[in-house]
Amino acid sequence: MATCQCPATHDVPTLVLSLLLCTGLIISYLPQHLRIINAKTSEGFSPWYLLLGATSSASGMLNLLIVQWPLFRCCRVISSGRCFESLLGFYQVTLQWLLFTIILVLYLAYFPKHLKYQRVMPLEPTASAYSSTGDDLQADGANVRPRVTVATTPEWRMAITLGIVVFLHLSLLFLLSISLLLILPSTNPPHPFLRYLATFLGVSGTVLAVFQYAPQIYRTYHSKLVGALSLGTMAIQVPGSVLFVLSLVFRPGTDWTSWLAYAVTGGMQGALLVICVLWKRRQKSLGIDDFGKPLDDASSGPETQRLLDDEQD
Repeated sequence: MATCQCPATHDVPTLVLSLLLCTGLIISYLPQHLRIINAKTSEGFSPWYLLLGATSSASGMLNLLIVQWPLFRCCRVISSGRCFESLLGFYQVTLQWLLFTIILVLYLAYFPKHLKYQRVMPLEPTASAYSSTGDDLQADGANVRPRVTVATTPEWRMAITLGIVVFLHLSLLFLLSISLLLILPSTNPPHPFLRYLATFLGVSGTVLAVFQYAPQIYRTYHSKLVGALSLGTMAIQVPGSVLFVLSLVFRPGTDWTSWLAYAVTGGMQGALLVICVLWKRRQKSLGIDDFGKPLDDASSGPETQRLLDDEQD
């Protein structure tokens, strides 16, 4: 590869902005990670929100891997410092994918126990149950209750299924992207197959991002509770998303398919933040915590009880 195609100058403002954003990403996600760990529950999260977010961020990461692949090849002929600087855009997106995926892992690890298992009792005793307890029936003439079993809830099974889908999505698309990058010749412009794949990943990431916050907004709005969501994380990320998008716009080797998903995500996250702030104020006036539990015995008025009843329905 000719060195003339590789970055030859330092872009100090972009470098500083990218480093600040990487640091800000870690700081912004920490409150959410710690909130789930400290609360020991992930109640309040929508599994569909986590599915769409994980697949959207993975698509964005793989999109940038393809469109910036020439910069990866440049690392053979330029210094390690210049290589690191040129790939900071990819590192940003990868870091965001990793930090969001950690939320998905914590969601599964701290899934509420009362939503994970349920008691199942058959409507009628089976024939085997009657035959096995025939002596008891003859002895006292009383009906024997069918045995109650413990089974997983549909919510928990769905959460596990969506986690598997996230893993398969990342694995298959990563293997496909790497295979094409290594097999197809490196040309400028890129091979048509690579352009199609990059566009597909960028557009699909955007579409997934558009729908990502819809299930969470719906769940939070109708539950009227903040749950395990971290207002601190959202308060940092909403303005930070503006800087994040701008840094990608001015990175070499990127186009609109690389940053549009993050712009849409930032706007919808802002809407979720507004809803959470409103519910936080409502919870305070009702004397309940983020999960709908009364803060003290005095907070058991009619409105509080109605809210708790709605949560159980």
